[in-house]
Amino acid sequence: MSTGVAEVRAAGGLLWNDGGGALRVLVVHRPHYDDWSFPKGKHEPGEDDLACAVREVTEETGYTFVVGDRLPEVDYVDHKGRPKTVAYWAMRLADGSGGFMANDEVDEVRWLGIADARTILTYDLDRHLLQEFAFQRGHDA
Repeated sequence: MSTGVAEVRAAGGLLWNDGGGALRVLVVHRPHYDDWSFPKGKHEPGEDDLACAVREVTEETGYTFVVGDRLPEVDYVDHKGRPKTVAYWAMRLADGSGGFMANDEVDEVRWLGIADARTILTYDLDRHLLQEFAFQRGHDA
């Protein structure tokens, strides 16, 4: 059923590493919303999902990464009442990657194991995405 409101299209990534043999994922704190989530953002004109995901994760985290498997899309109604779909990819932290610097959108990041990430994430939809990611890699969420 159409609401007459244009869908917002966005993309992001679930950034991960397995340094030291432990799988860890990156969660970001967005001060504007005071939430913990995965890096993501809206498309720029003419941008496809993957280009948007790469740009947003790079801008919000400062890390370099290797894009992996596409993860399930997440659908919800945003804070302005608009339908929103976010496409996600698993993104492995690249060797020798730079480091995070706080910016306008993200003021803090944390590298956490699956169980700790599940606890800190603000939204159930992010927890479901994390569960799918962990399942794909043979880990419990």
